[in-house]
Amino acid sequence: MRNALQEKALRTENLILKKQIEERYDFEKIIGESKSIRSSIEEVKKIADSKSNILILGETGTGKELFARAVHYNSSRRDKPFVPINCSAIPENLLESELFGYIKGAFTGAVSTKRGLFEEADGGSIFLDEIADMNMSLQAKLLRVIDDLEIRPLGGVQSRKIDVRFITATNRDILKAVKEGTFREDLYYRINVVTLQLPSLGERKEDIPILAMHFLVKYSNEIGKHITAIEDTAQKLLVNYSWPGNVRELRNIIERAVLVTDRDIILSEHLPETLKSIDDFPCKALDKVLSIESYTKEFILRYQSTHSENELSAMLGITRKSLWEKRKRWGLVRAK
Repeated sequence: MRNALQEKALRTENLILKKQIEERYDFEKIIGESKSIRSSIEEVKKIADSKSNILILGETGTGKELFARAVHYNSSRRDKPFVPINCSAIPENLLESELFGYIKGAFTGAVSTKRGLFEEADGGSIFLDEIADMNMSLQAKLLRVIDDLEIRPLGGVQSRKIDVRFITATNRDILKAVKEGTFREDLYYRINVVTLQLPSLGERKEDIPILAMHFLVKYSNEIGKHITAIEDTAQKLLVNYSWPGNVRELRNIIERAVLVTDRDIILSEHLPETLKSIDDFPCKALDKVLSIESYTKEFILRYQSTHSENELSAMLGITRKSLWEKRKRWGLVRAK
């Protein structure tokens, strides 16, 4: 009886975790109001539940893996594995064994049989990030996997059928790589059934204040500080900066600012010198201090028609009672 109860508890826990992951990667959780990012979201919504392979293009830090996960968790494969791998982060001589797996004795050091990531992703999706960095030999083998949906572990003699959706990404000019002969043209057309081009942060500057406040709330809560706003001068520095590292760089800078400030507001002195060396020019960002209160109000206005009170309060990191009080104060709900 105890084992049965434990198994039931584990199944329930797994269902809860899956639900949380699905909610985390819901398209509406992708932050931004700019035309370019909303256009990307709408485009992906249309193809998320198809079987088509997707190629995501964009600079480093633009959120390629975030979109890949959103595609997977909004498809019929959501209950199956999502397996990400960065092709540039693994040495060439190890990448093949990671993808295909190997049997015991296949090479020196193969002391046991290991399943590859293609097999781990069976029924779900595999995300091959920085695919343009894959060597030509492995590209040929990947092409056969995509065409035949079969894999053979290193040292094995039997092929195994797999059911995998391929989502790939690169920050390089992949068409240029095709023309230069460093990326196979036939593989390019197999992975490029649907292309998604993500905008750089510099192309969606109106989203910078929204993203900055999102990270401010996130890291303030995590660290346990009560930081309520970003000063106007600091905000202009954020908006005017070119952001070569995109959203990832913005996230890191806000996390650092939250760590170093001893006040309840982020000032320009809490930002790196690289942001202060730029020329000041007029920007269309808010010409006032961006506060957590104003951010929270805008957040509720946007999501209250599509999300429950439980979901809203969880997303904001506040209690349902606090959410109701805020909505009442701002005239967003009738007093009871």
